[in-house]
Amino acid sequence: MSVGGSVAERAGAWASVRDRLRERGLRWTPQRRLMVDVLAQTDGHITGAELVERCRELDPATIPSTVYRTLDVLEQLGVIRHGHGRDGREEFHVLPQNEHGHLFCSGCSGSWDIEAPEASPLVRALRRQRGFAVDLSHLTVVGVCEDCSSDRGVARRS
Repeated sequence: MSVGGSVAERAGAWASVRDRLRERGLRWTPQRRLMVDVLAQTDGHITGAELVERCRELDPATIPSTVYRTLDVLEQLGVIRHGHGRDGREEFHVLPQNEHGHLFCSGCSGSWDIEAPEASPLVRALRRQRGFAVDLSHLTVVGVCEDCSSDRGVARRS
């Protein structure tokens, strides 16, 4: 699911979570409310452990299992989407505007999003040559960024 990027659209997506949880027979508990409030203040990516930590800063009684179960439900609602970082850990994209993968530099540990238009030659080649349909949100490419390549004297390859 793609969520618009305007402030009003983002606020609307979070405002509807309570009712959408209740439609699924789930309670709107103080812990879920806290979690949604923390996520609403998050831009970009967050791991489950980071979310538990941020929630515990506001409420030390936060239970990790509730956070992880609620993350699964929020993904079904489309307000977050999970992917995997360079080390394989699960991370969540908060209100993803569009599907994207990730580039990670093994030199400086920098990370960048790779949007669909930039990844499309690879995605098309894998489809054409192997019949493989790529889930871009799970694509992680590890390598060396331009700055680290220059620092190490690594030649750029095209």
